Amino acid sequence: MSARRSYAEELKYVAHIRSDAIVRAFAKVRREEFLGPGPWQIAWGQEYWTTEDADPKHIYHNILVSVDSTRGLNNGQPGFLAFLIDALELKAGEHVAHIGCGTGYYSAILAEVVGKKGRVTAVEVDQKLAARAKRSLSPWHQVSVLATDGSRCKLDAVDALLINAGATHPMATWLDALAPGGRIIIPLTIENRGGSVLKVTRLKTGYAARFISQVGIFPCTGARSRRANYQLKAAFQSGTQNTVRSLRRDKHIPNWLCWLHGTDFCLSRKAVSDETSQKC
Repeated sequence: MSARRSYAEELKYVAHIRSDAIVRAFAKVRREEFLGPGPWQIAWGQEYWTTEDADPKHIYHNILVSVDSTRGLNNGQPGFLAFLIDALELKAGEHVAHIGCGTGYYSAILAEVVGKKGRVTAVEVDQKLAARAKRSLSPWHQVSVLATDGSRCKLDAVDALLINAGATHPMATWLDALAPGGRIIIPLTIENRGGSVLKVTRLKTGYAARFISQVGIFPCTGARSRRANYQLKAAFQSGTQNTVRSLRRDKHIPNWLCWLHGTDFCLSRKAVSDETSQKC
């Protein structure tokens, strides 16, 4: 379909995608298979408008398409998700988990990128959405869909992990699942859904971390707390999130290197590549 190929090419420039495999995936996967029959509702600010007919060409743009407008739940902005997937630096044959997979469209993109020898674990807490995702993803045999709370489910070791919802803090179960060299993308958001996207990479000496983008996204069930929200809000208000260089899990006394000192983690200004002692 020419509209899908043009859409994929446009996303390459909109999102500055470096991976040709991602561009090919967007050109191949049929978005309409994950949205249900048209006409479709397109998000415009806080409102929705409806496409004039059910021609799939309408949804091959960098737009939010409604999954459930009553909840403000959308399929996700393709350019932004393409950017996040590109940031994961996926390789063929890797195992990637997708927390908050919705109806599965971006899980299919991930499956195309890691290939038939790769593996995708798609997790969705909403039972109805998970059932839709399982049906739509059936052609990709390397994908398994779990209808469960992605903030608490135990995962096999993964090379990459995409959190597709807003958390107030990184969950220990996510960090524990990362294989050496593994990467995780986590949108950290406060109560109004706004925040920044954190990328964490597990290295031999610890976890490198940095913020890569601003974000507004649906909240992640189970990965939010009032205390963490308060701490995150205060940290964001400092306007210094660009100084974060690592995520620490060791116990230590809070000091000036701590950008956000949480209950069982710390986002720190200290670079993890420094192999000297991390003691403060």
